[in-house]
Amino acid sequence: MIDFGFDKIALIGAVALIVIGPEKLPRVARTVGHLIGKAQRYVADVKAEVNRSIDLEELQKMKGQFETAAADVKQTMATEFDQVQTEFNSSFNGELPPNSGQHAGDSFPVPQYQHPKKNWRLKRGATPQWYKQRAGIRAKAQSGAARVARFRPPRPQA
Repeated sequence: MIDFGFDKIALIGAVALIVIGPEKLPRVARTVGHLIGKAQRYVADVKAEVNRSIDLEELQKMKGQFETAAADVKQTMATEFDQVQTEFNSSFNGELPPNSGQHAGDSFPVPQYQHPKKNWRLKRGATPQWYKQRAGIRAKAQSGAARVARFRPPRPQA
């Protein structure tokens, strides 16, 4: 790119002052400044558009990679599910796969139900109601608006 130092800019200014004249120089300088600003904005817009297109291409590549990975996972899950389903169906029908290590006559043990032996009445009544009232524990839920209305000082009568 062109390298403009202070000496080159001063030389261009002196030549412009001689050629254009002192009365038209401010207007010409302002016009040149506006044109340079427009050119810089145009270049910045073009750079931003190029960056957006590059980012879009990268995102599309990433999207393709994610879609292929998802398709691979879906295919793997489908094959595993089919394999498990065939093993289950064969064991349900009395046939076991050759690598299972069990015989066809074995049956699976069925667990018996056991009561959890929890006393829910004991949990509910653990704290007496009089203690809750004295300690200031809320027993009933109240909305924020109702609480504000309850503790709002009364309005003076006019």
